[in-house]
Amino acid sequence: MSLRIVVTVKYVPDATGDRHFADDLTVDRDDVDGLLSELDEYAVEQALQIAEDAGDAEITVLTVGPEDAKDALRKALSMGADKAIHVEDDDLHGTDALGTSLVLAKAIEKAGFDLVISGMASTDGTMGIVPALLAERLGVPQVTMLSEVSVEDGTVKGRRDGDAASEQLEAQLPAVVSVTDQSGEARYPSFKGIMAAKKKPVESWDLSDLEIEAEEVGLEGSYTTVDSVAERPARTAGTIVKDEGEGGKQLAEFLASQKFI
Repeated sequence: MSLRIVVTVKYVPDATGDRHFADDLTVDRDDVDGLLSELDEYAVEQALQIAEDAGDAEITVLTVGPEDAKDALRKALSMGADKAIHVEDDDLHGTDALGTSLVLAKAIEKAGFDLVISGMASTDGTMGIVPALLAERLGVPQVTMLSEVSVEDGTVKGRRDGDAASEQLEAQLPAVVSVTDQSGEARYPSFKGIMAAKKKPVESWDLSDLEIEAEEVGLEGSYTTVDSVAERPARTAGTIVKDEGEGGKQLAEFLASQKFI
C-alpha cells in the first residue's frame, strides 16, 4: 500500500504588498495579491523527498480558503504533488486557527492519510499552532519544528534544532509533522511541472461535505477575536550622532535611554 502524504498549505497575502484590515477586522485579502505561503513550500519539498525515497507514495495538498486559494494548490502541484483538495465555503470567512484545524482535520480524515506535513507557521498569522491542533484532533503523534525529516519502516524520524541543542525525534505513523525553513530549499516548478499541474485533479469540498455546521467556524464560531487594530506608525527620521571624540559616549547614552542596554 502506498504511503499517503497530506500537505497542508495556505494561500496568504503577499508580504511585500500593502496589507490592510477590512471593516470586520479580518485581513482584507481582496486588496493585495496572494500566493502560496513560503513556509509551506518547505513542507511540499519535504513531502516530495519522502515520496521519492519511498518509491510508492501519493501526495495530496490541502488548503482552506477562497476561490483564489486554488493558485496555492496549483503551485504545489507544479512542484510535483499528485492531487489537491480545496475546502471553500462562504461561512469560513473569519475562521481562527482553532476552527481552521477542525476543517483541516475533517478533510484529512475524509481524504485518508499516513503522514501529514505542515510548514512551521503561516506567513500571515505566524501562530504556528495548527500542526499541534491537528495532531490532537486526529488523535496521532506530533513531531514538530523539524530541520530534517525522513520516513522508514512505518516510522517518521526528524531532528529539531534548538538554541543550545538538537533533539532526535521519532513517531509511529500515522503522525503529523511540521518542518522549518532550515529543512531544505524548495524546488522551483519546471515548465513541464507547470503544464502537468493543469491536468492534475483538484477536488472542491464545502462544510456540508465535511459534516461541519456553519456555527462551528467563521467569526461566530471563533474562540479568538480581534478587538481593535491600528496602522503601524510612519517611520521617523533616525538620530544622527556626529563623532567629535564623544561619539561612543553619546551612542551608549542613546542606547541606555531606549533601554537597549
